[in-house]
Amino acid sequence: MGLDSLEDLIDANDVSGMKQWLDEHPPHVIADELGRNEAITAVLLFRLLDKDHALAVFEELDPVDQQKILSGLRDKAFYELVEAMDPDDRARLLGEAPAKFTQRVLAGLSLEQRSLTARLLGYEDGTVGRIMSPAVLVLRGELTAKDALQVVRERGENAETVYTLPVVDNSRRFQGVVTLRELVLGGPDTLVADLASSEKPTVPATEDAEVAARLMQDANLLALIVVDSEDRVIGVLTIDDAFEVIEAADTEDVARQSATTPWIGHYMAVSVVQLARSRVVWLLLLIVAASLTVGVLEAFEGTLAQVVQLAAFIPLLIGTGGNSGAQAATAAVRALAVGELRTSDVLRVAFRESRVGLLVGLTLAAVAFVFGLLIAGSGIAVAVSLSLVVICVWAAMIGGTMPLLAKRVGIDPAVVSAPLVTTLVDATGLIIYFLIARAVLGI
Repeated sequence: MGLDSLEDLIDANDVSGMKQWLDEHPPHVIADELGRNEAITAVLLFRLLDKDHALAVFEELDPVDQQKILSGLRDKAFYELVEAMDPDDRARLLGEAPAKFTQRVLAGLSLEQRSLTARLLGYEDGTVGRIMSPAVLVLRGELTAKDALQVVRERGENAETVYTLPVVDNSRRFQGVVTLRELVLGGPDTLVADLASSEKPTVPATEDAEVAARLMQDANLLALIVVDSEDRVIGVLTIDDAFEVIEAADTEDVARQSATTPWIGHYMAVSVVQLARSRVVWLLLLIVAASLTVGVLEAFEGTLAQVVQLAAFIPLLIGTGGNSGAQAATAAVRALAVGELRTSDVLRVAFRESRVGLLVGLTLAAVAFVFGLLIAGSGIAVAVSLSLVVICVWAAMIGGTMPLLAKRVGIDPAVVSAPLVTTLVDATGLIIYFLIARAVLGI
């Protein structure tokens, strides 16, 4: 059966067909289908899964979809599922859940699992401590490679990962990292301390989760050791959790850059009202900002009345300026996100983008001059061409520096990216155009 046939099976209420479809597909595909369906349908599909398959599928779901499933389960199935979750996944689920739901989950957990979950929930949302796994396997430096491998065999089943192993002293303070590969390839009598690398980075539990995830990306790490304020190993951040953090951050940035508020959940399961609400607030703000453009047109009404042909080139100029600013803003936001730019680079970025804008403006001005010459004559063609150059330089500088300035004052750079930059450049671009036109045409 094809992936697109599940909807037909649901519509036909073909329970045996749905069960067969679920048996034939991997967890991540099933999780996507559960996420895109309404709660009652998602719970029905989930109940058709066998126990082992159900847990694998549940772990693939986003927290909001996990809540959707759990809310439709009876107590026994509910508690079995939350007990089987890893502590970090459970903390992520509860971090986005209503208080009543959180109390129900914690009340049904074993004492050990409740303690582990409460420890993670004690860290501020958005920090490494909230998403790390406390199930970290540590090795003493005085162990031999042979003995260390035996420890891995005995205790590795309950650890989050056995591929990256922190080495600690008797007080559990971090001394270095040894990989499973190094233990296997090292001599059996070689001390773990001699195999360990102290150059591997660690992060405090209070560090921003996105910063830690980007560090893993930059350093090509499969796991990142998490320590407390006294440098004692308390957890590990694995690559799968890091990917989720980066994906969530990138999703939020994309939403901000397109002038929407990020929504929670699968796009196909989010209501039309929620989608509209996520967009309308920003559009209302941009309408207010766009009133600047109306004010500029009113201020230069006399100029337009004398040379009506100037109005024909307004869409070309403000469109080009807005797009140029949006391009620079998008590049700056992306560079900030991956650590290629710092807020201290603002002047260098302004100088760099001004040169980019100049090259782009000169290229476009050459084309616009020919276009303007054919339509409106040499005077207006010169005014339009000069305006394009200045507007492109101005727009690129504004677009490139606004995200950096926003981050410096504590505002999400994505918030002041493409839509806001475009609106600002529209208004200022018109001022540039009319002032240059007045000077060139002598009006």
